[in-house]
Amino acid sequence: MKFDNICCIASDNPDAQEALRKLKDKYRCVSPDDANVIVTLGGDGFMLQTLHDHLHQNLPIYGMNLGSVGFLMNEYREDNLLERLEKAEVAMIHPLLMRAITTDGKEVKALAINEVSLLRQTRQTAKLRLVVDGKVRILELICDGIIVASAAGSTAYNLSAYGPIIPITADLLALTPISAFRPRRWRGALLPLSAHIQIQVLESDKRPVSAVADNVEIR
Repeated sequence: MKFDNICCIASDNPDAQEALRKLKDKYRCVSPDDANVIVTLGGDGFMLQTLHDHLHQNLPIYGMNLGSVGFLMNEYREDNLLERLEKAEVAMIHPLLMRAITTDGKEVKALAINEVSLLRQTRQTAKLRLVVDGKVRILELICDGIIVASAAGSTAYNLSAYGPIIPITADLLALTPISAFRPRRWRGALLPLSAHIQIQVLESDKRPVSAVADNVEIR
């Protein structure tokens, strides 16, 4: 695909801002509304923010790493950008839909690019029941929380909880417990992207949890 209308955006990182200045000097950069591709300069966190901010536009986003890890990013080079955009391999990212029901019955929906997580709110461990595609898989999971991570988010919170790294093109989800006490030997599971995962909170008055979709937290 030929990209002739590029929107360039950068994080507040000084290196990213300097790179943005150089790209704007070298290429014709337009606003997001006039673009057919977005080039983002920064780290994985800024890429995540960019994906959320421009999800409604359904534009391809090409990231160049000027952060730290850069799992979602390409190497930064200012030369031959148009050619690299045309030759870039496409990876489809499928946002996760979180539907949370609060204790007073209110329903809240949010999209997550990286992960949906349930986290204990107090010193008490969480007590959860896991239902996958309508079938109870774990009757009672006692833990600090649990993560449902996409391939894009598998190197974020999921990795710090000893979850697996998933190739960005794989149609898989990582279901990873956080400090599981019981069942003690359960280390999580890989599920198909199409899986419907229901996490029931047991003893919610005594053991409240927060539901988090990327940066949206529901209590």
